[in-house]
Amino acid sequence: MEARLNLFANPVAGSLIKHFNAAGKAIADSSLPAATQELVKIRASQINGCAFCADMHTKDATAAGESATRLHLVATWREATVFTEAERAALELAEQATRIADAAGGVTDEAWANAAKHYDEEQLGALIGIIALINAYNRVNVINQQPAGDYVPGMFG
Repeated sequence: MEARLNLFANPVAGSLIKHFNAAGKAIADSSLPAATQELVKIRASQINGCAFCADMHTKDATAAGESATRLHLVATWREATVFTEAERAALELAEQATRIADAAGGVTDEAWANAAKHYDEEQLGALIGIIALINAYNRVNVINQQPAGDYVPGMFG
């Protein structure tokens, strides 16, 4: 598989990615736990079928010390016992927000209330941001047919 467009060589796409990365830095610098951020990015990428992002974020999580067991169970987190209640709330929020077009009411009040039990306002803002941002990255990469498998942690700076 070959990408349809070199996103970094294209002036408009390159500028867009630069702004996406700046938004990602703001979220990464928040108090939302890094492990939660990666789990959310992985789950949304799985739902959206974004192999490039799934590859990147599972490798980044592994490099940060995440266990293989937890990474293998992200797709089936509801039945898995390896996630905290806070992580489960974040994964539920990520799923509902990623599938927003499939849900008549969008994100449910119950999912929001559950997340709000575990995260403060700064962290909730970061959760909203990370979910929106990874969905945007997923769409760019899926549209572009960005190939997966060659990512090395840290290769983008």
